[in-house]
Amino acid sequence: MKFRLMLPLCLTLMALIAPHAGAQPAPAKPEYVWKNAKIVAGGFITGIIFSPLEKDLAYVRTDMGGAYRFDAATKKWIPITDWVGPRNGNFNGPESIALDPTDVNKVYLALGTYGGGPACIARSSDRGKTFQIANVSFKMGSNEDGRGVGERLAVDPGSPNILYFGSRHEGLWTSVDSAATWKKVASFPLPGGAGKAGLSFVLFDTRKAPAKEPTASIYVGCADPGDSALYHSADGGKTWKAVAGTPKGLLAQRGAIDADGTLYVTFGNNIGPNGVTGGAVAKYEIDQEKWTDISPPQQGGRTTFGYGGLALDPHHVGTLVVSTIDRWNPGDEVYRTTDGGKTWKGVSQQATRDPAVSPYLMWGARVPRFGWWLAALALDPFDSTHVMYGTGATIWGTHEITNLDINKPTKWVCEADGIEETAVLAMVSPPDGPHLVSGVGDIGGFVHLDLDVSPAAGFFTNPTFTNTNHVDVAYKKPSVIVRTGTGGQGNAAYSDDTGKTWHAFSGGGAAPAGGGRGGGGGGAPDIILSADGTTFMNMAGPTISKDRGATWTACQGLFAGARPVADKAAASTFYALDAANGKIYASNDNGATFTSKPSTGVSANGGGGGRGRGGGGGGRLVSSPDAPGDLWVQSGGLYHSTDAGATFKLTTPNGLTINQFALGKGAPGRTNSAILMYGTVANIQGLFRSDDNGATWVRINDDQHQFGGMPTVLTADPRVYGRVYIGMNGRGVVYGDPAGK
Repeated sequence: MKFRLMLPLCLTLMALIAPHAGAQPAPAKPEYVWKNAKIVAGGFITGIIFSPLEKDLAYVRTDMGGAYRFDAATKKWIPITDWVGPRNGNFNGPESIALDPTDVNKVYLALGTYGGGPACIARSSDRGKTFQIANVSFKMGSNEDGRGVGERLAVDPGSPNILYFGSRHEGLWTSVDSAATWKKVASFPLPGGAGKAGLSFVLFDTRKAPAKEPTASIYVGCADPGDSALYHSADGGKTWKAVAGTPKGLLAQRGAIDADGTLYVTFGNNIGPNGVTGGAVAKYEIDQEKWTDISPPQQGGRTTFGYGGLALDPHHVGTLVVSTIDRWNPGDEVYRTTDGGKTWKGVSQQATRDPAVSPYLMWGARVPRFGWWLAALALDPFDSTHVMYGTGATIWGTHEITNLDINKPTKWVCEADGIEETAVLAMVSPPDGPHLVSGVGDIGGFVHLDLDVSPAAGFFTNPTFTNTNHVDVAYKKPSVIVRTGTGGQGNAAYSDDTGKTWHAFSGGGAAPAGGGRGGGGGGAPDIILSADGTTFMNMAGPTISKDRGATWTACQGLFAGARPVADKAAASTFYALDAANGKIYASNDNGATFTSKPSTGVSANGGGGGRGRGGGGGGRLVSSPDAPGDLWVQSGGLYHSTDAGATFKLTTPNGLTINQFALGKGAPGRTNSAILMYGTVANIQGLFRSDDNGATWVRINDDQHQFGGMPTVLTADPRVYGRVYIGMNGRGVVYGDPAGK
């Protein structure tokens, strides 16, 4: 995503816009309370950083879902980058995190998801509650290859106003004013350019440093091929030299300096998180300028993997943990040594893992996997028994790592509660049964009976899709649900018990492909249901099936590119709008045949353009459950019809732009649905609600609750007034309820 820089505002805004008043948003109390529909994590944890100053204070970075702070009172992670919105959406990816080792309240984030977008260094003096932003010219890539190295950003312990940042492609940078401004270190021997991951970490050797003075001895790791994977300055960054003797052909992933002056480094022959087929763990005795390979002994001589995570025990010299990366066979491992790498003990063979907080981590197996992409590894500086490691899906933690010393098993539990980093592709809120059925990337999707609990059944199974791209429910028979996706076992399934069990289409294979995300050969079909659940309609064609997908026949009488919708209040009725030619098409025989009649009042221009369900010929068509033939069209503004599409009336004020909208339970005392939408009202972009068919709108989020950008999908709850669900690309499913409800 590419957006211009926008500083976060603390002001909560409410927009009450009358059709002809042209009123501006006014300050108000928060309108909504926001939470996540709990899945728990679901993506790549790239960094875990403990505070050296306060027990139970830690921070986490994800590859595309923002940064989090651990809250000791609730034992949960709290998002600290939800102020990122659509205008600065590339800031939702933290490339690195640095803590001020002299001030427990100061935290710095290097933010930039992709190198094609803007990047910044965000600084906070209140543990991430608020931030100040410094836009920077060097690019970042928190969701690009090499995102597991680190930490690239570091604060000088002797002079905490000085920071360094090792960039991907533009060399080494420094700030002398607590990250407010940045300047390239011209003396650094690697100026940047085309490479792999650039500079991977910055470390300060403070053993001989005078108190409260800039640290003279600085080490910088390199994850680009070259003569050395490590560089050193002995004069506070004025001059640099390559450290001789680094392992040949390997790239530095992570590093740490022990109290005795030993620098430990993990290496891989690629930057990861995939494609690492070789690596090592090495230590460099700084005062002796001596390297030693201390790689753990390999099981069966297997060497086709590298090493990623690294953490030291600050209370016991020579005690550290490291993790493998890309060891797919027999699986990744965490190793621990208490003698500086002379001997190692692996964790996995005697470890148990309890995924109670996120049952999907069972992954359909008897026991949960140890994990993969083990780049993030941390050892609690206040508790030598506490180790955490991040995977491509979650965080595992133990308070029993010292059990290895007495050859006893270690118990690990999921320690990711509060982190939500899935990419949401589809959602529906049924009028009965579960409140939410979601489709997400990488881990399929979920049926939520309780939004505050990760579903006990885990993700969708029988069949399993890697990505669930579309979901729909039969509105008058909500026990029938359909989902389609890509990857895994076929691409279409249905449930007739509100998602408790699932069945592949009765033909034994997949529905016809096309018509939706990933459409065409092998993509996910976009299938909708008639209100009574007897008809499945695939948007490719469109075609219909009356036998749960065994056979398909073409709909008759429709125009090219039609995207029908089912009437939510009439069991056998479908509609399609051709606004460009002023026609509404209707079927009263469950989509078998359509007939057309004139339709007036809808602009053929504006938003929509035929994209999404109900599009075709200018705008998105949506059926309301309020009454048969009650239809809405999103085409720039909102148009409403109460006569099955014969006439439409613009209901929204001028200057309003709608990106997405949904209909939910109406306000108390009203018979019409509430409208929840994401768009722009009076030049304010955000989430809004209308209780009066679009005549007036209230903003329901504020600039501190933007969740990383524009929603990928939005829906509303037909049973809970005002509740809106927004699916985010990296922040999971966020839902809001009116404050005080």
